[in-house]
Amino acid sequence: MLVFGYVIMKSPILIWFRNDLRLHDNEALDYALKHGQSVIPVFVLDERHFQKTHYFNLPKMGAFRAQFLLEALQDLKDNLIKKGSDLIIRKGLPEQILPELCRQYLVKELVYHEEITPEEVEVQQVLEIQLLKAGVEITSFPSNTLIHHDDLPFPLVKIPAIFSKYRIKIESECNVRPLFAEPNEILSPEFQYIGAIPTLDDLGISRSPLDVRSALVFKGGETEALKRLNYYLWDSDLVGSYESTRNGMLGGNYSTKFSAWLALGCISAKYIYHQIQTYELQRQKNKSTYWLVFELFWRDFFKFTAKKYFKSFFAEAGIHQKSECDWKIDYEKFERWKTGTTGFPFIDANMVELNASGFMSNRGRQIVASFLVKDLKVNWIMGAEYFESLLIDYDVTSNYGNWAYVAGVGQDPRENRYFNIFSQALKYDSQALFMKHWLPELNHLDAKIIHNLHTYDHAQRIKLKIEDYPEPIIKTRNDFSII
Repeated sequence: MLVFGYVIMKSPILIWFRNDLRLHDNEALDYALKHGQSVIPVFVLDERHFQKTHYFNLPKMGAFRAQFLLEALQDLKDNLIKKGSDLIIRKGLPEQILPELCRQYLVKELVYHEEITPEEVEVQQVLEIQLLKAGVEITSFPSNTLIHHDDLPFPLVKIPAIFSKYRIKIESECNVRPLFAEPNEILSPEFQYIGAIPTLDDLGISRSPLDVRSALVFKGGETEALKRLNYYLWDSDLVGSYESTRNGMLGGNYSTKFSAWLALGCISAKYIYHQIQTYELQRQKNKSTYWLVFELFWRDFFKFTAKKYFKSFFAEAGIHQKSECDWKIDYEKFERWKTGTTGFPFIDANMVELNASGFMSNRGRQIVASFLVKDLKVNWIMGAEYFESLLIDYDVTSNYGNWAYVAGVGQDPRENRYFNIFSQALKYDSQALFMKHWLPELNHLDAKIIHNLHTYDHAQRIKLKIEDYPEPIIKTRNDFSII
C-alpha cells in the first residue's frame, strides 16, 4: 500500500476461531485474508468449559461433546495446513491468551465471530478492554445464523414472541445472503509455537466408549459435515422424505443429524440453505425440503430471542418472569431420570441412548423434558444442564430455548404444553422396537406388554421375568392401557 510516497505494510491479522470451525462461508476469515498481510488462526480451549455447570455442578462438557470438539479442531488444523497455514492451540482464558499472542506476533487487528449469550459476551467484553489497551483493533461479525442480524425486518427488541409470527415475517421479507468463498491459499507468518491438540486425558475427561447400538457415529469437523450433507441430499435423496421421517427415533437416517456440526460451526446454516435451493432446482421441491429450512428458522429464532432477553433467557422463571412455578430441586427423582431408571420404558430408553451415545432424537428430547418437568415436577434447569453436558450437538440457545419452551416459560403460546408418554410411545414406537433396542432386558416381551408395563404389579413382573426392571417412579392411572 502506497500513501503519500510511503509504503505502508499491512500487519498480520489474528483470527480467533470459536464456534465457526470451518473454512467455507467464514466471514471473519474472508475479512482477514482481504485486509491482513497474513493470517494467524488461533483456537483457545477455554478452561471454564471444562469445569462444572452454574447451578447443579454437573460437568459442563462431557466426553462425547469434548471428543467431537477435538476432532473438529484436528480437521480444521488439517484443512489450514493444506492451505499453507496452521492452527495455534492454547488452553486457558481467551482474554489473557489472545492479547499475549497479539503482542508476540505484532498483531494490530483481531477478528472473530460474536457470541450472544451472557458468559461468552462477558469474555468478549473483557478481551476487548485488554486489546484496546494494547492498541489492537477489533473487528467482529455476527454468529452463524441463516438470516443476517442486519437483515431482520424488525428491531431486535420487537422480535415476535411467537415463532409462527416471526417465521411468516422472515419468509416474506428476508433473503439469505450469498456465501463467502473458501480460500485457495492462506498466508501465515512463521509460528514460534503451535501447540498440540490435547487428548481427553489432558482435559481431565474420562473417555466414554461409544455403544455399539448407536445408529450413527458422529465425527467432528468440516470434512465430515460436508460429507454428511452430501450424503443426505445428493447421494441418498433422504431430504426428499425428511418431513415424514423427522420424528423417527431408531436408525441413522430418519433426520439430518446436521445439528452436531452446526453447533460448532463446522458447517454454516447458509451453506445448508443454498444446497437445498440447488437441490430443489435440480431434483425436487416439496414439503420436506421446505421443512428443513423451517428448522433453520427455528434455530435462528432461538438465537435472536436469546440476544434480546439475554440473562432472562436462561432464568428459571423464563423470559416472562413467570411468578408461579411448581417444580422442585429433587435429586432423587433427577437421578432416576438421568440414569434411565424411571420404570417407564419409553423414558428410560431415550435416556439410555443419551448416556450411551451423546445423542437423542428431537421427539425423544421433548418427551423426556416434559416428563421431568410436568410429571416429576423437577426444575427444568437441571435437565437443561444435563443435556448441556451430554449432547454432542449441544447448542446453548437451542438447548435452553427448547427446555424453557417445554417448561412453559419460553416462547410458547401454550403454557401448559404436555406430552403424554403413553400416547407418544404408541405413536412413535408402536412395535416397541426403539425401547427393545435400548432396553434389551425387555426384548422377550410383546410390544403391548411393554406399552402397559406401568400397570403390572410385582407378582406379574416376576412371571414376565422382569422383576429387576425398576418400578414406576410415580403412580399413574392404572386404568390407562394401550390397546
